[in-house]
Amino acid sequence: MMPLNGKTVFVTGGAGFIGSAVVRYLLDRTEANVVNIDKLTYAGNLDSIPQAVGHKRYVFAKVDICSGTRLRALFERYQPDVIMNLAAETHVDRSIDGPGKFIQTNVVGTFTLLQEALHYWHNLETSRRSAFRLLHVSTDEVYGSLGSVGLFTETTPYDPSSPYSASKAASDHLVRAWWKTYGLPAIVTNCSNNYGPFHFPEKLIPHIIIKALADEQLPIYGDGQNIRDWLFVEDHASALALVAERGSVGETYNVGGRSERTNLEVVEAVCTLLDQMEPSRQGSRRRLISFVEDRHGHDRRYAIGAGKIEQELGWRARETFESGIAKTVRWYLENRGWWQAIIQRGYDGKRIGLSHGTGVASIDA
Repeated sequence: MMPLNGKTVFVTGGAGFIGSAVVRYLLDRTEANVVNIDKLTYAGNLDSIPQAVGHKRYVFAKVDICSGTRLRALFERYQPDVIMNLAAETHVDRSIDGPGKFIQTNVVGTFTLLQEALHYWHNLETSRRSAFRLLHVSTDEVYGSLGSVGLFTETTPYDPSSPYSASKAASDHLVRAWWKTYGLPAIVTNCSNNYGPFHFPEKLIPHIIIKALADEQLPIYGDGQNIRDWLFVEDHASALALVAERGSVGETYNVGGRSERTNLEVVEAVCTLLDQMEPSRQGSRRRLISFVEDRHGHDRRYAIGAGKIEQELGWRARETFESGIAKTVRWYLENRGWWQAIIQRGYDGKRIGLSHGTGVASIDA
C-alpha cells in the first residue's frame, strides 16, 4: 500500500518552499487527500504546485494558522487524519530586522494549531484517535553552532542564536509539551539546509544563481567558511511523508543530507555549473564573488546526524550535493518565468538583517 493512502492530510505552509515540495510529493507519489493551508505571505506561491490545478485530491484554503476560528472550521469540514505543520517564517535576516512576525507565526501560530488539533482529536472516535498524527517540521538551527567536529543528534541541547531559531525552538517545545501533557500524538523533525526547485530568491542558492545570471556581485557573509549540511528538498519531502506514516509518536527525527559544504564552496559550485550550462561572455562567474560584513549571530557550522531515521525508518537522501545542485541550477535556467515573476512583483534582492534590534516592529505590527 502506498504511504498515506486514502488519508486526509493537512499541510500548513503548503505554498512555501518545503511545504510545496511536500504537497507535490503527496499528490504525485501517494493517494492522500491534501488540504493546503497557507496565508500566502511574500514567500508563498501557488505556482510552485503546478499539478494541483484541477486535481481531485487537492484543496487550497487561504488561512492563517493564528486564526483558531478558521482552523476549527477546516477541521470540521475536512476531518484530517494527519497534520504536517510547515507554516513558518524562516528567513534569519528578516528575523533580525522584524522578530515580531516570527514570534506571531512560529510560536503563537503553532500554539493555536495545537489547541485546535487537540480539540478535534479529543472528539474523534477511538480508532481514528489512535491513528491521528501531528508532524511538526523544524530546523537544525535550534541546536545552535557546532564545533569543527561532531553532528547534531536528536538529544543535542537547544541553543538558538537568532530570533528565527529561537522562535522555532519555542514551537518545538510546545509540540512536545502538548504530547506529554495532553497526549496529542505528535512527532517533531529537524532538518538541515534545504535547496532545490521553487526556492524563494532570498535564500543563498537561488539568490546566487539569479545574481550570477545577471553578472552582478555574489555577496558571501564573513569569510565564507560557515558550514551547512545541504538537503535536496525532494528528499526532505519523502522523509516527512515517511515519518508521518511510520514515525513513532513522541519521537524526534533529524533529517539531513550528509552533504557538508562551506558557503564559499556552495557559491563556487553554482558558478562552475552556470559556466558549463550557460557561459558568460564576461568569463568565469567566480570573478563576481565578494565578501561582505557577516550576519549578526551567524552560526559557524551545522551538521545533522540522520542515523535514527535511516536505521529506524529506512530513509536515506537519494541526491548527493553534486547531483542535487546540478538539478537545481538547471531548473532555474529552464524555469525563468517562475522566479522572474517574483522579481516583477517587487522583490529586489537587497540585503536585510543589518538591524541591531532598534526600531523593529512590535509583535502585533
